[in-house]
Amino acid sequence: MTQRYQNGYLRPAKRKNGPAVWELLYRYKADDGSLKRRTVQIGTLDEYPSREMARAAASGFKLEINRDVHRVHQKPILIENLIDHYLRTRLLAPDSAYSEATKIVYRQFLDLWIKPTWGTRNIRDVRTVDVERWLGELRLTNGAAMANGTKAKIRNLFSVIFNHAIRNEWLDQEKNPITFVHQTAKRTKTPTVLEADEVSNLLNELDAPFRLLVLLDVTTGLRRSELFALKWGDIDFPTLTISINRSIFEGVVGKCKTRASQNPVPVEPYVARELLEWRSKTIFKKVTDWIFTSPTYGLHPFWPNRVLSNVIKLFP
Repeated sequence: MTQRYQNGYLRPAKRKNGPAVWELLYRYKADDGSLKRRTVQIGTLDEYPSREMARAAASGFKLEINRDVHRVHQKPILIENLIDHYLRTRLLAPDSAYSEATKIVYRQFLDLWIKPTWGTRNIRDVRTVDVERWLGELRLTNGAAMANGTKAKIRNLFSVIFNHAIRNEWLDQEKNPITFVHQTAKRTKTPTVLEADEVSNLLNELDAPFRLLVLLDVTTGLRRSELFALKWGDIDFPTLTISINRSIFEGVVGKCKTRASQNPVPVEPYVARELLEWRSKTIFKKVTDWIFTSPTYGLHPFWPNRVLSNVIKLFP
């Protein structure tokens, strides 16, 4: 029997506790072959004030309940719906392995660049040459030129979205149109690298804890998202090692970027001594306290961009 496409029934529903929510009702085939009703919450009425907004939010879920229909009938799938499904089932899923930094950056790439241009396209109508031309014309939101490295990341994420469709059998194998999109990641500007004497001069100009912050970064090579997320309990002074247990990006604490990032990092003895000296001075010295935090509140670590612009860049 031909399986029909389900739009489901979207309705607002009150709850005993909490705000009213949007619910999507649909039918599914049970193990005995009978059709049964199921309800899923899409979000609150505060999140989606209008039915149109709620319907758009439910579009990614509809891909899931109609996954077999899409396979058999090649029903058009819009890029924006595919993205919503990827967000719900992969990137933002409860068991997602992505770090918070990756989640935030991917959402920005999708919302700022991929969705506005490609959202209403059928996934089967996207052509390699069109994507390559689009990447070549991409600019930042302020109109400035976009770095090749950023374009390459956007291109790779677009490819991930199509691989998600292939994984769900909504596209045939080897039908990813981004596979042959050429986008160099080569830098157009040479990055500034401080020489040893320049690092030494910078350290001489900085006061605690910013001197320690730079020193620890220079000697360990930690990502800044890992560096600013350090707590005193992460430092094992007897073994001179640091455990990387978390990262922080734009104020959101989450997982590390990669599994390899969680490997213990050695600490030089003289750096460990400076860490102990700073711990003796700060009022936030418990194992659960942030190492690099506001001297007044201690609730959150310093923001990397603010430290860079307000402290480090002040010194030529």
